[in-house]
Amino acid sequence: METTPWESELTERLRRVFGEQILEFASYLGQNFLVARPEAVVPILQYLRDEVGFDYLVDVTAVDYPEREERFDLIYIVYSFSRNERIRIKTRIREGFEPQTATVVHPTANWLEREVYDMFGIRFAQHPDMRRILLPDDWEGHPLRKDYNILDMDNRWVKDNLGIESGQ
Repeated sequence: METTPWESELTERLRRVFGEQILEFASYLGQNFLVARPEAVVPILQYLRDEVGFDYLVDVTAVDYPEREERFDLIYIVYSFSRNERIRIKTRIREGFEPQTATVVHPTANWLEREVYDMFGIRFAQHPDMRRILLPDDWEGHPLRKDYNILDMDNRWVKDNLGIESGQ
């Protein structure tokens, strides 16, 4: 992914407030993002909401890089209606690390973080209801991890719960 530096009045403000907690400001195909240390993500989200007007949490998602020590990129997308601007806040976390929940800043993070847990197995510290949201409670594993075999689990679940062979 070839990025270009993202420089603006906003990046200068964020750099002044968060210093070395933000590792990079970049843009990819016109999409601005910053990379932050995991412990800085929730304070950055709060600052962006309260001081800059990024009042809508669009999404929380992740990307799995099983070969890396910091296995997951965790990505928050926020939008400002008043600025008509969207930015991404990315952080890298290792397997087993529990980032702080963003529900204290954006209550809508509740279901988004539950989806990340369901699909990737990333648990969020102090989350008010950390349980599966898309898959059945007895589903084993997390389907969006690159080392997960979705067909094996689908075949097993269909046979165990429906008593038939899967059509996969």
